[in-house]
Amino acid sequence: MTSDHPATPAVERPSEVVVRAMTSHDWPAVAAVFAEGLEDRSATFETTVPTWETWDAGHSDEHRWVATVDGALLGWVACSPVSSRCVYAGVLEHSVYVARAARGRGVGSALLRHLITSTEDAGVWTLQAGVFPENVASLALHARHGFRVVGTRARVGRLDGVWRDVTLIERRSDSVGIT
Repeated sequence: MTSDHPATPAVERPSEVVVRAMTSHDWPAVAAVFAEGLEDRSATFETTVPTWETWDAGHSDEHRWVATVDGALLGWVACSPVSSRCVYAGVLEHSVYVARAARGRGVGSALLRHLITSTEDAGVWTLQAGVFPENVASLALHARHGFRVVGTRARVGRLDGVWRDVTLIERRSDSVGIT
């Protein structure tokens, strides 16, 4: 039996973003995504990608996540304590990076959702970050996940010899540290 109607083409579903714990084996791909952020000059004052050992020493063992799609690492998020003082035990600074080719595909949102859940489960009540004001995509991403602008630190550091401002953002948990 034949049909007068052509076959309907299969609709390709977008691949799912998978978030999992970062390991040292991920470092080459994490470093490549980080390098793109350095090249863009819109994400950090850093100008070179550190070694795994240096990066590892500066970031908390918990709350390091990578996002993959079909096995390809497309982004990462990690935290550092803001202070060694015990009163700040529930406050972490984070960085989130997404590969250029994956921007606008939900990778950053998946990473932030996972980070928020993991940090709240661990008793963290505040996540903060410093973002260049020109990085409107990062500011918008963070705003969608409950971050608010605390203020702008004017000319706080130099990148390529130019003084740069940094917008301080934070997200206070609705469930941790409110008693």
